[in-house]
Amino acid sequence: MEELLRTNNAVTISFAESLLKEAEIEYFVADTHMSILDGSVGILPRRIMVDGNKLTQARRLMQEADLGGELPAQPIRG
Repeated sequence: MEELLRTNNAVTISFAESLLKEAEIEYFVADTHMSILDGSVGILPRRIMVDGNKLTQARRLMQEADLGGELPAQPIRG
């Protein structure tokens, strides 16, 4: 799995999940429980992880949806 994006914005996570579901790209949201532990302050970001074989497709999908600013410059292996 490789990191697609990292954010503490719940709306961005939800939007990205919706896009990935629609494109039938499997994903995993990491650090969900850690972000709950911060007391909903939003200091601990959540990460959306995708299979390395789908990373390019998922990154293109995020860029087309104006989420390119949330993407790391280089893919991060998790």
